[in-house]
Amino acid sequence: MAQKIVTLLSDDIDGTESDDIKTVTLSFEGRSVEVDLTPKNYDKLAKAVRPYLEAGRRVAAGGGRSGGRRSSTRSTSGGSDTQKIREWAEANGVEVSSRGRISAAVREQYEAAH
Repeated sequence: MAQKIVTLLSDDIDGTESDDIKTVTLSFEGRSVEVDLTPKNYDKLAKAVRPYLEAGRRVAAGGGRSGGRRSSTRSTSGGSDTQKIREWAEANGVEVSSRGRISAAVREQYEAAH
């Protein structure tokens, strides 16, 4: 006896069974879900979210926020201190690039001098 396994796909909104189902991943306020939709319900969803997608900013894949505040790895020395450190380093013969990150060693020398 042969067995045949059939997978039926259905729309998660209205239960319609169809071979033409699209799986859509949604993320909102830290909650991500997948929903299976027929073309009719997919079009409804696309129309509803389009204004928000057009107004929003792109994020890297996996870059969604999981709630709470973003953590900051920025040091306590802000951009204005960076310029002061560069000026001090140049005036005191300490090698420092004109752009990019200032090394911890140069920052330590600056802190020790002030």
